[in-house]
Amino acid sequence: MEINALGYIGIQSQRLDDWSGFATKLLGMQPIDRGGGVRAFRMDDRKQRLIVTAHDGEQAGFFGWEVADAAALDWLAARLEQNGTAVRKGSRQLAEERHVAELIAFDDPAGNRLEAFYGPAIADTPFVPGRPISGFKTGPLGMGHVVLNVEDVEPLLPFYRDVLGFGVSDFGLTPYKLYFFHVNGRHHSFAMVGSGKRGLHHFMVELYSLDDVGQGYDLAQLDGDRVAYTLGRHTNDHVTSFYSNTPSGFFVEYGWGGRVIDPATWQPHETFDGPSFWGHERLHLAPEQRVRLREMRLSAAARGVRAPMPDCPWLEAVAARNA
Repeated sequence: MEINALGYIGIQSQRLDDWSGFATKLLGMQPIDRGGGVRAFRMDDRKQRLIVTAHDGEQAGFFGWEVADAAALDWLAARLEQNGTAVRKGSRQLAEERHVAELIAFDDPAGNRLEAFYGPAIADTPFVPGRPISGFKTGPLGMGHVVLNVEDVEPLLPFYRDVLGFGVSDFGLTPYKLYFFHVNGRHHSFAMVGSGKRGLHHFMVELYSLDDVGQGYDLAQLDGDRVAYTLGRHTNDHVTSFYSNTPSGFFVEYGWGGRVIDPATWQPHETFDGPSFWGHERLHLAPEQRVRLREMRLSAAARGVRAPMPDCPWLEAVAARNA
């Protein structure tokens, strides 16, 4: 698999100061002094993960996908061009702005700007979170995941699955098509929802501690209408999370406990139980629009649908003794 992680995300916004407060005081990212019309934020040892650039509107700017080295980047560029996708080589200035060795840029069939890169720059100082947290779960799993609203999944599916090589984790077909893709052990680094809309639905960051998420939830509840989805747990990736409204109108999922899969043996499958075991009440929707999702959660609960128990050596030892 050529692309191996989601490396960074770029947002275009006219609310730079609001983003600075949101990213640091709620999410716990570290601000980086970029000056001018750019705000950048760290999550780990990388020099930056989130970049917010001044713009008249509010939208996703770009998504940076990581590859192993220069050879992998060249191979990906050639594959894109062979499949009819125009590839633009990133300038030296752009590579320096992204803090990478080299990058290319291209658009998916819906017009979303994607970048692929290798050689991310490592900071020479430790990560210092914007509020006390245990840290973000990144490393080989990447920054987290991103979910796009799309008008129709079908024209995009061959591009992400067959050209970029994303592996399908699972999918749902009703009430709309929803596909989840992995590029490493994280259950999904990318997903798309055939909602009939266009634009970023949310991106997710994962914390090392459930308490980080709970304390963030407390902070979000004190901040007006910041909470978009209440605390809940997803059925497919098993993440416990809440969703917050961002200054740009889309959401950020703030979660813990994500499922790690083996891409070599994973089998894609259709899901039927809805997105959440419990919680995730969508407060941004009108009450009548929440009914179907609530009924799906209650149906799963009535059938005893649960996530598998996590590995626990102590519990396994007790069970073995009592067997």
